[in-house]
Amino acid sequence: MKTRKNIHMEYKERIIPAGIFQVKNIANGKVLLGSSLNLEGPLNRHKFMLKIGSHTNKELQKEWSEFGADQFIFEILELVNVKDDPNFNLKDELTLLEQIWLEKLQPFGERGYNINERIREA
Repeated sequence: MKTRKNIHMEYKERIIPAGIFQVKNIANGKVLLGSSLNLEGPLNRHKFMLKIGSHTNKELQKEWSEFGADQFIFEILELVNVKDDPNFNLKDELTLLEQIWLEKLQPFGERGYNINERIREA
């Protein structure tokens, strides 16, 4: 049987996924593109804020209310591939992925809910 101490140690040692995610309106194809050094936090926060009707992105909240929760998907698009290299920098790697996905999806105006190119979240 696992002790509380073992469970706590496993929790602290687990790898926290960093990468790119999107909240996609499947009814009209619009996306909110985001990135984080800890993907679990922002994805849960976006879902929660939308469900309680107080998301900071007014356009996204309006369409969530209009189309319904079943018309939105929350998905991880790409995880940072952590390299076992002393020169590896997680933040730099994430910045590179952000640029690639911003270019690919162009989530602004008609195509998305993003207001600017700052997509990184805590």
